[in-house]
Amino acid sequence: MLKFLLSIIVSTSFSSFAQIDEVRRITKSLCSPEFYGRGYYKKGDSLAADYLVDEFKKLGIEGYNGTVLQPFEIQSVNTFPGRMIVNNGSFSLNPGVHFVVDHSSSGFVGELRPFRLTPKMLFDREGLSKIIRDIRNEKTDRNSVVLDLIDLDLDTLKQLSGISQALAAYCHVIEITDEKFTWSVSTEQLPNALIKIQDSIYSGGPLNVEIDAQLLNNYMSQNVIAYLPGKKKCTKTILFTAHYDHLGHMGSNTYFPGANDNASGTAMLFTMAKYFKENPSDYNVMFIAFAGEEAGLLGSKYFVENPILKLKKIKFLVNLDIMGSGEDGITAVNATVFEKEFELLQRINEEKKLLTKVKRRGPSANSDHYWFTENGVPAFFIYTMGPNKHYHDIFDTYEELSFREYDDITDLLITFVRRLN
Repeated sequence: MLKFLLSIIVSTSFSSFAQIDEVRRITKSLCSPEFYGRGYYKKGDSLAADYLVDEFKKLGIEGYNGTVLQPFEIQSVNTFPGRMIVNNGSFSLNPGVHFVVDHSSSGFVGELRPFRLTPKMLFDREGLSKIIRDIRNEKTDRNSVVLDLIDLDLDTLKQLSGISQALAAYCHVIEITDEKFTWSVSTEQLPNALIKIQDSIYSGGPLNVEIDAQLLNNYMSQNVIAYLPGKKKCTKTILFTAHYDHLGHMGSNTYFPGANDNASGTAMLFTMAKYFKENPSDYNVMFIAFAGEEAGLLGSKYFVENPILKLKKIKFLVNLDIMGSGEDGITAVNATVFEKEFELLQRINEEKKLLTKVKRRGPSANSDHYWFTENGVPAFFIYTMGPNKHYHDIFDTYEELSFREYDDITDLLITFVRRLN
């Protein structure tokens, strides 16, 4: 009972502790151009890792048994380090606004003269094969194809899923879309260029293109690790995790800030670190900032396969990803798997009247909790819900983050950890 009462006293004072100015400072720094979008262009991820190490040092928090950086190799990753120019006639398209190259695109310099493919043509295997052969064998003055998949019904779109990437294995592809651009990271490179253009911009006809693409092999990245021992000798450890990497650059002048995803979650690691430094837990507490998440959960996968802490010693893992809003509450991935822990999370929220909603969600392989759960570690992936819909685009900026429910979210998670038994 005493332990329970103390946890309430400590957690109720948290809102005054959560220094939002520090959270904003770290988030803003991670989103700045000096880290190149925390991707692989100019080793932006490594620059960000060094910054995180320095921030933990400022708090007086060290690594685990001497391990602060855990290096690992990414076999290959596609990058766009130089020119990123697409002109439609006399009109110059803006990268990230009017067009994106697919994250797996190859480079290309020259004029794209596309053959327009209708949806009906895409289902005519023999006719489509002839068009591709003619382009590849230079039997036509066209050297690419353009796809217009707008206004198709859902069933047709499902049937054509992945068609652009499939065609780009044989020729250059232009895809016309009216949907929001959502970029990513690829560990492969297509044989040809794949460009996606907004329907409102493309006037038809040829494109003058200059795209530099470079597939980096044997790229070295690193996880960042910090550790606080419990106030009593304990064999169990709480993990707070967040990925600090993002998408990097699409050309030398266009970068993805990655404010909500996931500078915000990374900044929350430091809020938790400072709190538990000043208010030690009964459990040991480890903080891991993972790299390579956007390239396929690679940093967390490496940690699970090469653990510096035995996985069976992890009491619970809380993965923080997209933590910059919260006006509509939070979602807990794995809530249907760890029902007892989720009920505790909901009960705390109701008792303290913190968030509008704590939403239940089942398991999903959508962030760094995944490999831990697959290997028997109990874990939640927590993300916020709110009006900010910028995701994997150039508009996911620091200025778009409200942090409106930040204090209540941290209060909820700290109380949750303190009441775990």
